[in-house]
Amino acid sequence: MSDAEDPLFQPHTLGDLELPNRVIMAPLTRSRAAQPGDVPTALNAEYYAQRAGAGLIISEATQVSPQGKGYAFTPGIHSAEQVAGWRQVTDAVHAAGGRIYLQLWHVGRVSRPELQPNGEQPVAPSAIQPETMVFISAESGMVPCLEPRALETEEVPDVVEQFRQGAKNAREAGFDGVEIHAANGYLLDQFLRSGSNKRTDQYGGSVANRLRLPLEVVDAVVDVWGAERTGIRVSPTGTFNDMHDDDPVATYGALAEELQARGIAFLEVVEDSFQGNEVEGRPEPVIDAIQAGFRRSYIGNGAYTADEARSRIRDGRCDLASFGRPYIANPDLAERFRKGAPLNEWDESTFYGGDERGYTDYPFLEDTD
Repeated sequence: MSDAEDPLFQPHTLGDLELPNRVIMAPLTRSRAAQPGDVPTALNAEYYAQRAGAGLIISEATQVSPQGKGYAFTPGIHSAEQVAGWRQVTDAVHAAGGRIYLQLWHVGRVSRPELQPNGEQPVAPSAIQPETMVFISAESGMVPCLEPRALETEEVPDVVEQFRQGAKNAREAGFDGVEIHAANGYLLDQFLRSGSNKRTDQYGGSVANRLRLPLEVVDAVVDVWGAERTGIRVSPTGTFNDMHDDDPVATYGALAEELQARGIAFLEVVEDSFQGNEVEGRPEPVIDAIQAGFRRSYIGNGAYTADEARSRIRDGRCDLASFGRPYIANPDLAERFRKGAPLNEWDESTFYGGDERGYTDYPFLEDTD
């Protein structure tokens, strides 16, 4: 079909950013930041620039502070060296004609003392040990999480400031905007969901209280970037990192209404199972509740094929679609979708850590003709 007929290749205004297509590169942890310091490098710049044909690139999850780190070799946005490293990336993406948002990340309880400043205990809304694993070194591989420490009420504003400073640093690094990571069992998701938040102060209990910290973070980031350059990612029915909620329709319906009131640019929703975990209940009622409350740009993330994404857009179930693993193996994914070309297969053994192998060496379409 022609671009004029293809839902994936209609332009879209995301906040105040004009996108040439609706094929979004999802945030993808690749664990290839330089050590010491978790600093992005020229190799990372090459990787992202290769994928500049996306309507928008959303960067890998990026620590807003040393406390926010949960996996070895992931990048940060809290030091001058990291900001300079990310500037290499944004310059390369822009030179290739692309657009890139930074994903702001605090892992909360999904960490270990080995990854925390001064070997401290990871923090969380409540002292509940998650049944999940983290990657702390090439030697140890994946190891179980331990019981975290519940944040004191007076400590919570510092978390908000970590996100605010991360947003400021992202501006300095040349990004086009930011996405707040409130999905996949990390800190803001931990506050949102009843299974991980058992607090009795103003940040726990009722839906309104569990929404309080994520919304304070949204407000802080909007202060830096403006609503039109701010998005958020949620995973309302995913179980990854030992997550669940007693009533996701109520929780995420209320969140959607609050985000609509703030006028942020987009909401990205992880609609399917994540990394082999089950979906908690059927996702469609939760998606309905979210879309009833949030009427700005909706990015669906559901392990879609190109045709499934086209169908979702045609049916009004999403405005744009984000793709993860296909973008690992296909730097020119949008062009392959445009031409109906076959896709490279990804090599899961090279997803996390390593060098250019399985990172910048996947062939482009013209290399396979």
